[in-house]
Amino acid sequence: MKTLKVKLTFTEPILGTSPSNEDIYREYIGSKSPDAATIEDEVEALGADAVAEKSMTVFPRTEDGKPFLYDYQIKGFFKDTCGGLRKVTGTASSKIKAFKREIDKLIFPSPRQIVFENYGTIGECQRPLRAQTAQGERISLAMSEEIPAGATVTFEIMCLCDTHEDAVREWLDYGQFSGIGQWRNSGKGRFAWEEIE
Repeated sequence: MKTLKVKLTFTEPILGTSPSNEDIYREYIGSKSPDAATIEDEVEALGADAVAEKSMTVFPRTEDGKPFLYDYQIKGFFKDTCGGLRKVTGTASSKIKAFKREIDKLIFPSPRQIVFENYGTIGECQRPLRAQTAQGERISLAMSEEIPAGATVTFEIMCLCDTHEDAVREWLDYGQFSGIGQWRNSGKGRFAWEEIE
């Protein structure tokens, strides 16, 4: 078993991913999780008064108002990254079979709430969303809270299987190409990382 303590420094702004409408969030989380206590914790962290705009995505907040990432968002980044790197011959990711299950069962970021530091003033990012539908192309606007580049997060990653340590480092390295949060394909949420003691 190996535990890495890491610090991510965002080189590009990162966008919030939680809907600001508490009822939408409660219904969605409720459909995904049978644990009522977890639903209430996550809805409380979001805050009913976070943003007046119903369609805006925001960052959940600690009791004292600091934005944070949930540990499962780091796991989601790991799964997405491993899925891409599996196709690159010679990578540690290419050697992991059933990678989503391995990440779910053997790799654990902590703490549950990974609080942003040095995040400055939280702004907004508006962008068009385009979709091809049976009725033709549709365009709508999306809006998210945006934490500027330079923000940091510090957390630990426990690898229950020592052979996954190289893969975790590989995934963190990949953060320079594809980040965490919404609109990753545009470069949002990219980061550099370092191991700390």
